[in-house]
Amino acid sequence: MVGAARFTLAALAALLAAGPVRAREAGPRTDLFAHSRECMACHNGLVTPSGEDVSIGTAWRGSMMANAARDPYWQASVRRESADHPAAAAAIEHECATCHMPMAHVAARLAGDDGRVFAHLPIGANDDAADDLAGDGVSCTVCHQILPDALGSRETFVGRFRIDERTPAGRRAIFGPWTVDAGRTALMRSSARFEPRDGAHVRESALCATCHTLYTHAIGPDGEAAGELAEQVPYLEWRHSRYRDARSCQDCHMKPVTGDAAVSSVWGRPREDGRQHVFRGGNFVVPRMLNAHREELGTHAEPLELEAVAMRTLAHLQEASARVEILDARVEGDRLAFEVGVRNLAGHKLPTAYPSRRAWLHVRIEDAAGVPVFESGRPNTDGSIAGNDNDADGTAFEPHHAVIETPDQVQVYEPILGAPDGTVTTGLLTAARYLKDNRLLPEGFDRATAPPDIAVQGAALEDPDFTAGGDRVAFRVPVVPANGPFVVAADLRYQPIGYRWAHNLAATDAPEPRRFVRYFRQAAEAASVVLAGGRVRVDAHREP
Repeated sequence: MVGAARFTLAALAALLAAGPVRAREAGPRTDLFAHSRECMACHNGLVTPSGEDVSIGTAWRGSMMANAARDPYWQASVRRESADHPAAAAAIEHECATCHMPMAHVAARLAGDDGRVFAHLPIGANDDAADDLAGDGVSCTVCHQILPDALGSRETFVGRFRIDERTPAGRRAIFGPWTVDAGRTALMRSSARFEPRDGAHVRESALCATCHTLYTHAIGPDGEAAGELAEQVPYLEWRHSRYRDARSCQDCHMKPVTGDAAVSSVWGRPREDGRQHVFRGGNFVVPRMLNAHREELGTHAEPLELEAVAMRTLAHLQEASARVEILDARVEGDRLAFEVGVRNLAGHKLPTAYPSRRAWLHVRIEDAAGVPVFESGRPNTDGSIAGNDNDADGTAFEPHHAVIETPDQVQVYEPILGAPDGTVTTGLLTAARYLKDNRLLPEGFDRATAPPDIAVQGAALEDPDFTAGGDRVAFRVPVVPANGPFVVAADLRYQPIGYRWAHNLAATDAPEPRRFVRYFRQAAEAASVVLAGGRVRVDAHREP
């Protein structure tokens, strides 16, 4: 118990920072929010002049935002962290509920209670108002009630967004990007118990930063705080890039509505510059798991809605994330020499956010007869990468490469977490720093002035070709020149949940980790995708 007390005193302010604990009230403040079904009554059935369905509720319902509480990977990860640090289990659930069950979390906190995760599961099992809000994930009346106060500052990160806690239902502000006239204000007040207000901040990246800028705190063997980790900070990466003056998070991740369209099916008026609530992110795997295991996960979204999310995510990743080209390919003696250039098109690191994500180069060479003579980065059917040290051995990791000469060298763009003692880990509350972070940098990113939270880590620091906007990797591969000409193909592949991040859950003897590992094994072969690629033919007789 001494360890538990030390953890609570040392790290509670960081994990649970939401103001002083209040005296317990009669129950959770569920009156602060509305369930999404109340919003969908008016914000579905929306069609553009060209006939495109842009219904807000339908698009949102299949998203990772809507399914934040159902996410089987998140549930498994919370259980793993709680099992690894049992004395801190309550604090862990409270922190992890902050952004995945935000309405239930805020309601509990204001009643003087801790946020819960597993007490609200399985989704839909209990006829309880708090459980209902928990299962609604990141819902309409969370994001649209966030106040502009201090947005973009550290005090609102880690889910510490501010909402009006005092104004009663019927007069509470709900923010949108447009001014609403008196008649429509009265209609929404009577139907939804909120007053629509013009809030330009809902279009700003700082709004998204509240839950997408997360810091975790390593817990030492005696329960003490052992270090802080910038777990995911895409907003800070974006702010250190050229995109901070060009495009917001919403510009990329919320598809614009084509043409003027109403945002309400009841007395709605055409609006300019509307946004679809599809939230194109980086996870196409979990929406398909939610579809494949609907009954077990309590999935509410329709099968077509979830598949649409997966397909839109894939399309966005393949159209707007990266470009690959093969440069200066030539035969030099008994070597085929070339460079693979990778350009990051995103406004943050690629990949970014939760550190289970990785991208890598899959490079193949065939001779004139179509016989493979070299391959680096082959994806295996179990979700691992051939030759990747971390997939083969969880205590090791693949270094960043400036030059690749053998098949067991693979360029993997990824974060590798380290415990306080320097060992490799995938436990967020064991991790205190990054041993490697060579994720592709966005354009305009200055390595020299990057603060520690977003800095490059590991061997990439010494690579002059790893720069703002991308990377160039030199390949020097042994060949038999007489067997040419050769064909070189290079793909940048991406995986939302890496092999090691999934399989490390297997060590936790609990239902949620076991379930997710089973899901991953079933879906592993389709758990990665090609983002971009290039292909060239190299004449064996070309002089350098």
